[in-house]
Amino acid sequence: MPRKKKTEEEKAEGKEVVEEEKEKPSEKEKIEKAEEIKEREELLVPLEEYINAAVHLGTKAITPGMRRFVYKRRADGIAVLNTKKIDEKINAAASLLSQYSPEDIMVCCKRETGHKALESFGRVTGARIFRRYPAGLITNSKLENFYEPKILLVVDPWLDKNAVNDAVKIKIPAIGLCDANNPTGYVEIIVPCNNKTAKSIGLVLYLIAKLYVEKRGLGEKVRAGDFYTLKEAAERRMIKEEEFKVAPEEKEKEREETLKKIKEKKAELEAKKALLKKKAEEKLAEEGKEESKEAKSEDIVVGKEKEA
Repeated sequence: MPRKKKTEEEKAEGKEVVEEEKEKPSEKEKIEKAEEIKEREELLVPLEEYINAAVHLGTKAITPGMRRFVYKRRADGIAVLNTKKIDEKINAAASLLSQYSPEDIMVCCKRETGHKALESFGRVTGARIFRRYPAGLITNSKLENFYEPKILLVVDPWLDKNAVNDAVKIKIPAIGLCDANNPTGYVEIIVPCNNKTAKSIGLVLYLIAKLYVEKRGLGEKVRAGDFYTLKEAAERRMIKEEEFKVAPEEKEKEREETLKKIKEKKAELEAKKALLKKKAEEKLAEEGKEESKEAKSEDIVVGKEKEA
């Protein structure tokens, strides 16, 4: 009996040891965790800042040139861009720009949501900025405002395509902030990101400007708040969501109206169906009468022939 008790105690102890072993992370998990921490530390800003600014959220459409930057698709079909690659390309864009003097850099942003960040970028870097690219500005030497930049940065290669096309003609490199649905054919350095919202454009241009100023040693103070404000963006989003919220009684009313419309539509279809059926029956009855008349005519003719 004592031996049995000891065995049961040993089993219990063994079970606890097994459970403890299960709770301990495997070597593979430890390595993956360490790599994740290292990646977070190596990013230009904490990963949370990219996520809060929705820099990683693309579009449902994905162009061939942007597939390599897509990490996965969300359940709703939205492409999720790889934050590590976003970070790497921001660094690469800043490194290339830092090889040029401010007066040799042209920056274009036709999209209205990027205008605040564009103005701040021009102010801290000294680069020439354009909300709307003037046709032939860098290709037509006869123009009074003719300008010869050595590199181009655009916020959207599609919206700013005229500037990109002219850059190709004069053979200068183009850097483009590209969303998942952007064409990338003429872009030297692709910076994958959400280039639709103010906070995302602001964060990306802020980081490029900050790195450019540091690499060029301009000594200019670059403040994130001049480019974008996450708090304001969040408040605007909350207001917008509040505007579209529907009260429970309104939801019920809407439901009743929808059901009423469905019933009315169903009744209308039934009425149409009944009318078509009636017309078909009338047509068949008419055809039956015609056949009866023809049969009677034939009988009369046959009768007359017999009499003759």
